[in-house]
Amino acid sequence: MYRITLILILFLFIPDLYIHLVYVVKRTRNIFWRFLYWLPTIILTIIYVYYIYLTGDNAMSNHAQSIGHLAVAVLFFAAPKLVFMLCSLLGILVRGLGRCLSQICYHTPFRSPRKPFIVHRAPFTILGLILAVISAGNILYGAYIGTSRFEVKNAEFYSEKLPEGFDGYRIVQLSDLHTGSWKGKEEQIKRLVEMVNAQKADLIVFTGDLVNQQSHELDDFRTILSNLSAPDGVFSILGNHDYGTYYRWSNPEEEKNNLDYLKQQQADMGWILLNNEHAILHHKGDSIALIGVENDGEPPFSQYADLSKAKQGTDGMFSILLSHNPTHWRREVLPTTSIDLMLAGHTHAMQMAMFGYSLASLKYPEWGGMYYEGKRALYVNIGIGYVGLPFRFGAWPEITVLTLKKRQ
Repeated sequence: MYRITLILILFLFIPDLYIHLVYVVKRTRNIFWRFLYWLPTIILTIIYVYYIYLTGDNAMSNHAQSIGHLAVAVLFFAAPKLVFMLCSLLGILVRGLGRCLSQICYHTPFRSPRKPFIVHRAPFTILGLILAVISAGNILYGAYIGTSRFEVKNAEFYSEKLPEGFDGYRIVQLSDLHTGSWKGKEEQIKRLVEMVNAQKADLIVFTGDLVNQQSHELDDFRTILSNLSAPDGVFSILGNHDYGTYYRWSNPEEEKNNLDYLKQQQADMGWILLNNEHAILHHKGDSIALIGVENDGEPPFSQYADLSKAKQGTDGMFSILLSHNPTHWRREVLPTTSIDLMLAGHTHAMQMAMFGYSLASLKYPEWGGMYYEGKRALYVNIGIGYVGLPFRFGAWPEITVLTLKKRQ
């Protein structure tokens, strides 16, 4: 938490300090106006310190909505200033380079004209202002519209191994709902359920992170989510957030009861939770295996999966694996099994993507969409919800419709 606080302070104060020294000080000597410039940053810092350090343990859980709004406010004020600062620094750099080149030309026999590389800083300042306004607009859009801009993505997986009866079989995948972040927004989740059911899929799967920290976050959404419907049912697995490990429990028994309650809630919704186990799906006289494991993430994320146990009895069958963390695919699934297709979530695409690229790729080689390794594949759903920051831009909340195709 202290590291996050340091990063936040640097993110807020460095652009403000630069703009204050380079622009504000030069344009006004009035102490009041200089102080007024700093006021938003000071207020945001005080609010942050209050929520994180003065409201007791589990601030992120007990004040999730307020801290989320605070995070958007910090992003709204700090990001445009950072963009402006970078453009301004670029202008200074280019201007300095121009002066150096001018001096070099002036002291050579080929000096004509005398100062050919004079560069003005104003265009870079104007560019910085334009980009700052655009970034501020994007932040507002991502916070107030992007989080509920549900997007249906269609994908196909071809396999020679797929039984004839499953040719054209349609699966809807949802992931990372994080219901604790949707408090007070039940109507939006109703719309999500309606959109999913409208796909008329044969099967619905959920690949983990139903809650943020506590299973009680699901209480207000249990009835809504129980309306998800498909002929072959709704199957789910657990994600790293579902275990409650990010909450400071009074004792281990309380933590265990939290997880047990989440499992019971899913059963009450009619969902079938696959905890290191599998189910056999039947369709048009053929069958395939649907395998589900508990969370198996790279450290520090929890590792509870028992893939050997889960797939026992499925040898030789066309198999689909539900595993929350996409890194599980290369760590264990590819080298030790013959599973045909794995469905994962977890990355959120870091809740932002532009031009088909996300910073999530710096940590996750497979962060969103379909990835092939020979005839086998991984599909990563970038999730519905969000954690901490109520923001999505480019990485819109995803409803995946995956169609299985028989390769002839």
